[in-house]
Amino acid sequence: MMEEKLFSAIAERYGKVASWAAWEKSGEKPKSNISNIDIFDIKKNPSLLNILKTDVVMVALNFARTVEMNELFLNFHDKNPHGQDYKIRFAFEETRFYGAYMTDIIKDFPTKSSRDVLKHLRNNPEVIEQQIKNFREELQFIGSENPTILAFGRDTYNILKNNMKKSEYNQLIALTHYSHRISKENYRSDTLKKIEMEEPNK
Repeated sequence: MMEEKLFSAIAERYGKVASWAAWEKSGEKPKSNISNIDIFDIKKNPSLLNILKTDVVMVALNFARTVEMNELFLNFHDKNPHGQDYKIRFAFEETRFYGAYMTDIIKDFPTKSSRDVLKHLRNNPEVIEQQIKNFREELQFIGSENPTILAFGRDTYNILKNNMKKSEYNQLIALTHYSHRISKENYRSDTLKKIEMEEPNK
């Protein structure tokens, strides 16, 4: 169970760039309620702290576009018609990974093109060094020790693998990015299969 004091501290420091793998249930449509963040209001949802966890951290590459975060924890809860965040919800509902911490490895560089991100990093190697440093600080701040890291997309996975020590995480698992053209059902199957294959004794 997460302490309310830590939850509030995380909200204050990282609420505009990070979130949690928890969503309001979908309605008739797959994307419905995806951006309803009342779920993160402890007064309205007092059971929230029971499901949040920092021993599992889901990491994406960067913001796909510039977003004005008027509310906290909106990342990965995109209501944009083109957003694919609903696939993450569908993939992890009723699994032990639900409630995990979610963040991006590259912050303050919004773009849809991963190629542009990688080019930026190649041309500015000091940026990746700083971002990895910031990520380590983020993990420490949220109390995540030796976490299982689920990396959305091969680019995110490679950045983490090439710049972090194996001793800094329990597992680092590459997942298909949720923006991939795939049904939510197939995305869930693919995601859980990849995790299962990487887990010990599997």
